Amino acid sequence: MIILVRHGRTSLNAHGLLQGRVDEPLDELGRRQIETVATRLASQLDVAAIVSSPLTRAQQSAGILADRLGHPDPVEIDERWIELDYGVLDTQPVGTVPASVWESWRTDPDFAPEGGESFGSLDARVHSACEQWATQAAGADIIVVSHVSPIKSAVAWALGAHPSIAYRSRLGQAAVCRIDIGQAGPTLVSFNEPL
Repeated sequence: MIILVRHGRTSLNAHGLLQGRVDEPLDELGRRQIETVATRLASQLDVAAIVSSPLTRAQQSAGILADRLGHPDPVEIDERWIELDYGVLDTQPVGTVPASVWESWRTDPDFAPEGGESFGSLDARVHSACEQWATQAAGADIIVVSHVSPIKSAVAWALGAHPSIAYRSRLGQAAVCRIDIGQAGPTLVSFNEPL
């Protein structure tokens, strides 16, 4: 099974700001959130690997999980799980992003803000990562610590759904999603498990 864990809260999250590739650490609440997730997962999993986005907030979350779960191997960094690059919109309040920008992102998979990344590009890299990790996850539990956009993309991959479902779902901080890998392919088992 692939267990997707969104990183814990950062100060930018707390202030409602887009952070994309801004390399922000967890705040104190974010650390506690991940410790809670680790406690819940400890009795449920036999973890073969812990994989993380390269960003600090994800690596810190993965490190806490590895420590609390007693996972002996180093956390594996996979660049494909990095957050969407918001370009010039990074650190902007979510509510100040013009509606036309959100509409462009929803309707045009090739749209990217200045200096940023398109959802088409994000989906290509995340789906590639899902395919690779699915092979190992067919017989073991793999934890992937990532961000809201890559996790929603992975969920769309599991469902065989159009990537636009990302706009019809909400994923909280430190939320858990589970994708089972069976003979018939991926199956979404849970989405946005609360703390």
